[in-house]
Amino acid sequence: MRREREKSEFDQKVLDIRRVARVVAGGRRFSFRATVVIGNRKGRVGVGVAKGGDVAQAVEKAVYQAKKNLITIPITSHGSVPHETRAKFSSAFILIKPAPNGAGVIAGGAARVVLVLAGVRNVSSKIISRSTNKLNNARATIEALKQLKARA
Repeated sequence: MRREREKSEFDQKVLDIRRVARVVAGGRRFSFRATVVIGNRKGRVGVGVAKGGDVAQAVEKAVYQAKKNLITIPITSHGSVPHETRAKFSSAFILIKPAPNGAGVIAGGAARVVLVLAGVRNVSSKIISRSTNKLNNARATIEALKQLKARA
């Protein structure tokens, strides 16, 4: 009889799957790199990256990494961020601004995934850099969210 897994408190979203190769004597060995964002939609969010022999293994390892890299962010009473923030990670640069109630999540790509899983309901965000790298954009978003301070 197989033991069923308990439901995790975190929702997860696979941002990116890449096939990576290393060259060995007989040719190329392929493995997979997974980028995963997890969040409980109540202010906790994390990004994880891991490699594995197959996609499922890589995703599982990435979720484990994301759980180790969780951050907690302050969310205002109307589901927005307390103040404007900017952050840079590698070549990715992002701007996050609070939005009025009912505006929704105005963000694109990796930033949108991170903000939604963090539980932010009203926010305006812009990836200012020309970087299309989902991993760096997600990490830049995490860096911006780390700078948030709750208003007293």
